[in-house]
Amino acid sequence: MSQIPHFISTEPFDAEATVASGSVVSEGYARASQARLIWWRFLRHRLAVVSLIFLAVSYISILFVEFLAPYELNSRHTDYIFAPPQGVHLFHEGSFVGPFVYPLDYSLDMETLRRTYEPDRSRPMPIRFFCEGEPYRFWGLFDANTHLVCPPEGGTLFLLGTDRLGRDMLSRITYGARISLTIGLVGVTLSFILGITIGGLAGYFGGWVDATVQRITEILRSLPELPLWLALSAALPLTWSPLLVYFGITLILALLDWPGLARAVRSKLFALREEDFVVAAEMLGASPRRIIFRHLLPNFMSHLIASASLSIPTMILAETALSFLGLGLRPPITSWGVLLSEAQNIEAVALYPWLLLPMLPVVLTVLAFSFVGDGLRDAVDPYQH
Repeated sequence: MSQIPHFISTEPFDAEATVASGSVVSEGYARASQARLIWWRFLRHRLAVVSLIFLAVSYISILFVEFLAPYELNSRHTDYIFAPPQGVHLFHEGSFVGPFVYPLDYSLDMETLRRTYEPDRSRPMPIRFFCEGEPYRFWGLFDANTHLVCPPEGGTLFLLGTDRLGRDMLSRITYGARISLTIGLVGVTLSFILGITIGGLAGYFGGWVDATVQRITEILRSLPELPLWLALSAALPLTWSPLLVYFGITLILALLDWPGLARAVRSKLFALREEDFVVAAEMLGASPRRIIFRHLLPNFMSHLIASASLSIPTMILAETALSFLGLGLRPPITSWGVLLSEAQNIEAVALYPWLLLPMLPVVLTVLAFSFVGDGLRDAVDPYQH
């Protein structure tokens, strides 16, 4: 029987490196904290990283919507009702002009009574940046008139067209992001507080606590979701202020979303509460609150992260659907769902398709949250797929 040849490396030993899985791993990686390892694994998921950047930019932008929007929220241009989107150009007759738009010439077809707009390609009108435009109250605190983008002097800038009152669609979508994006975060925060607390108590204590929680969740989950949304939303008093309606819709979405998370938390705690580390914590005198939140919940954090990443877009879609049906947020509050309610008839789809553009940020946001959730789930627990 021939012997297997044995080779000895003549390379000097590097104390700053170790060998793991056939690859050299730096000492920094070997000593990295769990949070840092999760972050490094998340960065490998390129689609999730791009989605996270998109969501970060979106949420940061809602802090400055007054500055970012070309026009004020309710600014009307009665000479440009249902005006189509204006294209942005860089060259005019072969010469570089910079970002500019062509002015719109309006005419009314007396046979069909349809408004038509034709660009006047003989007059390029440069777009202004970091300029003074329509006045607004920044977060309702102080007056200002500085905008990132302004229409040309004596011209218009309707990059996404206008609605039936001549209001700029881009500005209204930008303002609507503040409501549609925050309602998901606030709703999920309330839902997670309820779901983790109630589900944790049921899973850890069991007995009559678990039986009571189970019956409540079964009742709530047995009710048809959409009709219940509609009924509770319709029950909100019409005399409520826009702020109360906002929090009312958020509370409704949160109260109907927590049972699913509570049952998931309960089942996980049932499986983990007999583990040795839980028994050791109990023998050391740890309180039930500390055991649940410090020892049990971190062991299935990947599931909680996935649930959060899916619950936020679900609540955004729910608010959009309710507002679209006229039972959610109502004017003067502006959200993506409220904007889509303008496109409920076939005329809007056939003649003014740009009224459907608020649907685009909804789709992009929902997809972004889904991709970020996938990336975080794989980063937190890379061995479970």
